[in-house]
Amino acid sequence: MPVLDYEPDVFPPDLLAQDPVDDLVWWVAHTRPRQEKAVARSLLSAGMPYYLPCETKRTKVGSRVKPVQIPLFTGYVFVRATKETKWRVLATNRVAQLIPVADQDRFWKDLNRVRAILDLGKPVTPERKLEPGTAVTLRDGPLTGMSGTIVRCTGGFKFVVQVDFIQQGVSVVVDGEWLGITE
Repeated sequence: MPVLDYEPDVFPPDLLAQDPVDDLVWWVAHTRPRQEKAVARSLLSAGMPYYLPCETKRTKVGSRVKPVQIPLFTGYVFVRATKETKWRVLATNRVAQLIPVADQDRFWKDLNRVRAILDLGKPVTPERKLEPGTAVTLRDGPLTGMSGTIVRCTGGFKFVVQVDFIQQGVSVVVDGEWLGITE
């Protein structure tokens, strides 16, 4: 299997920084198996906004070790489109279902929190089928003010940010002194 070169995980680069005020809305593209990056490439070539959060892993290719981007949420690409242009996503023939997002603002904030965790550059762990835990707000460190769920783990605390819409999330180990219980 060939290893692809780095590709943008977000298009346009400032997509998540923009307060969504245009006529585009978020959709969740549930992809066919192992098609996330191909969908993102198609959207990029069509100039359609998308976010495909990825984690960097190292893999051996022949005698070399090379970093590769692995989709964080298997089977999902997050797309912004109008009802009139969403057909372009389906036209890739790599999307099984295009799911509308009811709470646009909350979804956008969830994606921004995922991005902030990935921007730390620390190892992350995809969290599947999140169970309810203790709600916390980080009171110190680079993610100060961010809210999420905490679970205890060996070597520290896992701070979990979830994307409620797909019932998945991402976690990172944080210092216990950063935590404050959310009331």
